[in-house]
Amino acid sequence: MPLVALPLALSPLGLVPAQAATPLGSEAFVPFTPLSAGSAGGESLSGLGGAETFDPVARAELLAREMPLNWRGVYQPFDNSQSLNVELRLASVRPVGQMIDLRGELTVGGVTTPMQGNLNAESDQLDMLMLCQCDVAGLERGGVFTGLQGLQLSGWQAPRLTSPGGRLELRPIASSSMAAPGRMPSPSSGSAVRGLW
Repeated sequence: MPLVALPLALSPLGLVPAQAATPLGSEAFVPFTPLSAGSAGGESLSGLGGAETFDPVARAELLAREMPLNWRGVYQPFDNSQSLNVELRLASVRPVGQMIDLRGELTVGGVTTPMQGNLNAESDQLDMLMLCQCDVAGLERGGVFTGLQGLQLSGWQAPRLTSPGGRLELRPIASSSMAAPGRMPSPSSGSAVRGLW
């Protein structure tokens, strides 16, 4: 079959010239001029020394030294079940960069399980796992306690959608009051929720 040239008028590309493929010139170009030291308030943009003075690594080391090792509180399931007394005993608090590695035992309703957690020294974000094959008050394997206020207030995120989770509220206790198990915070007192900004 011989090739036949189509007339330009029948070609769909022949109706529209190729102007869109080339950028249009403009006289409104504004060149970039970097700020001088005098216009930036005496500091150059590359030398903003006071912009970030917080040292999360140093705070992690400080928290690891000063964090109480014994905590007591209440776990309140969101399904309106009875609240349970909780005790957390930290055996190891070790800084790792800006994170704090937490290891110890968590006692919920009289059942003690090993736990492991990470606390971010910069954001106070907590992730804490129960390392057991048990189901204690709906706290089953695969779930995690997460919080944004360190160990003081966190929520249980269950591994299944059928479990509504719960709220864990802990307070540090002095070593002298360890012998008084009756001193538990009341679940109705609630802790203040700290704002994010």
